[in-house]
Amino acid sequence: MARDYYDVLGLKRGASQKEIKQAYRKLARKHHPDVNPGDKGAEERFKEINSAYEVLNDAEKRQKYDRYGDRWEMAEAFEKAQAEARAGRGGNWQNQQFDLNDLFGRSGASGGQGFENLFDLFGGRGRRSRGPMRGQNIEYATEISLEEAYAGTTRTLHLHSEEICATCGGSGEIAGAVCHVCEGQGRVVRPRRLEVTIPAGARDGTRVRLAREGSAGMGGGPRGDLYVVVRVRPHPRFERKGDDLVTEVPVPLDDAVLGGEVEVETLSGKRIAIKIAPLTQNGRLLRLAGLGMPKLDGTQTGGRPAKSKGNGDLLAKVRVVLPEMLSDRERELFEQLRAERAKTKEEVEAA
Repeated sequence: MARDYYDVLGLKRGASQKEIKQAYRKLARKHHPDVNPGDKGAEERFKEINSAYEVLNDAEKRQKYDRYGDRWEMAEAFEKAQAEARAGRGGNWQNQQFDLNDLFGRSGASGGQGFENLFDLFGGRGRRSRGPMRGQNIEYATEISLEEAYAGTTRTLHLHSEEICATCGGSGEIAGAVCHVCEGQGRVVRPRRLEVTIPAGARDGTRVRLAREGSAGMGGGPRGDLYVVVRVRPHPRFERKGDDLVTEVPVPLDDAVLGGEVEVETLSGKRIAIKIAPLTQNGRLLRLAGLGMPKLDGTQTGGRPAKSKGNGDLLAKVRVVLPEMLSDRERELFEQLRAERAKTKEEVEAA
């Protein structure tokens, strides 16, 4: 069994959302791979922390986890079967109480008839004739840098998922006896490793679909899908607005007044020289076409990257830089400039 998510974050079950966020940030900083280069233990711990936070920080997922534990991803199928059973049995069903641990054979009852109980309770063994059930879809959150979103990247996912027991074929029994491998549950939890390609241009909320990589189906049904949900970390120098990028470019005062040339660093690291027109105002946006983020074309399917439809623009925001110190000569020139501007103003008003 996987570790309890509350234990992973060092929290009690009644923890508030604020406490969950604080615990996650503290642990994520401590175990981040960048802080612990080459430490595989820290890397695995970081992944475990992220998995716990991804569930507990989502109100709906947390509610399912609190009720069903590490089988929370099967909550939808369980509740659907429960509703069907209510409809089939009428009011008699509503007086029955169930514990999911009992259903999955964890209560200590001999025989480990977890899935057998599930079918018995929800309409009897004859319910199996309804046919195979497709497995549940799974969401997996991952975080990337803005540079990775610009160029595209890959992630290795380390998952633990239920598989049909190969020894008993999912029946939970071998020659009338409880299967010693799955202990009668018909399924076993196995680690899986998947590679997923995150396309160039990915943004917060981009979903990369890996077909048939979700939870295993029931009764021979197909697996569900796995959706990798992307979050892009904020960047210290570039702000993303759709497919455009905004960055500040410092411009010396004399260049802003008289015109000149400055360099702008792009997200790819390349530096581009741009001309500054005379009397360029502070905060003005200078557009560099095609140097923004790649534009995605279509939905991600099968873990393959979508095609790019060109790039957005890079917007260089002028930040006029005033001198921090003035020589006597420079001060004299600025005083002359002020006097000249005051004289011009008086002449204009007099006219």
